[in-house]
Amino acid sequence: MSAATTPLLHAQALRKVYTRGRLRHTPTFQLAAELRFDAPQIVAVLGPNGSGKTTLFELLTGMNRPTAGRVCVAGQDIHRVRRDERGLLARHYHQSYQVRRFHEWTPNALLDHATATQALVHLFDEPQFNVQDGYIGFMLQFFRRLRAAGRLVFVCLHPTERYQIELLRELAEHFVFVERGTVREFADFGGFAADEGVRAYLGTLVEVSPAR
Repeated sequence: MSAATTPLLHAQALRKVYTRGRLRHTPTFQLAAELRFDAPQIVAVLGPNGSGKTTLFELLTGMNRPTAGRVCVAGQDIHRVRRDERGLLARHYHQSYQVRRFHEWTPNALLDHATATQALVHLFDEPQFNVQDGYIGFMLQFFRRLRAAGRLVFVCLHPTERYQIELLRELAEHFVFVERGTVREFADFGGFAADEGVRAYLGTLVEVSPAR
């Protein structure tokens, strides 16, 4: 695959299954995703609490091992990269600034070195959008600078105010909705806002004025 056709991020037949029970392994939650982003852009990610958004981010950054499928960043399988170098491919920014650790059996020395020297994919998990302290303007500029520098930027929100939807509408070029472990993509805000599941989740927050 040539550099011209290698996507920045490709989640191929990605699947994560959580189970309980030592013998029967009864599934308690499942997440499935097929995502491909070829060019730098800003992607809005929304969905109800417990729908799998954080699990998706952990899988995309290599912090959580998938049950099936793989995640490639610039053509490199992130789960085959040394654990201390995965942040050079994709980086997850938690609202709590805490990173969950998952045990892996493969020794770090047997994994590949990252081919990138700076993170190509940046995933922001519910950043604080507070209009009262000016911080929001700084964050919006930061997201746009990353995109201008050739990065793929994910912004995950659980909106409670209509202005947050308006901000995402102005900021994002692509939309992803996560619901009950199902990941759906939308090429624009119109398709996203018209989706029945999105409207049920957002209620009156999605009733915004037509695009100018």
